[in-house]
Amino acid sequence: MPVIQATMWAGITDENKKKLVEGITKACEAIGIPADAVTVIIYEVPKKDWATAGQLHTERFPRP
Repeated sequence: MPVIQATMWAGITDENKKKLVEGITKACEAIGIPADAVTVIIYEVPKKDWATAGQLHTERFPRP
């Protein structure tokens, strides 16, 4: 059934990734989608490759 893609900065802990995919799965279950039908793919992008308003995120958010 659904394939949900989450794109985030690189460096998120495995523990937080687990919390994210559990939360996404629970949200799907709340609307009647069985947990075993939910696929979540996490894409990690380095901050140096992500920009908003013409500014790299390494400049906007200098902390790791």
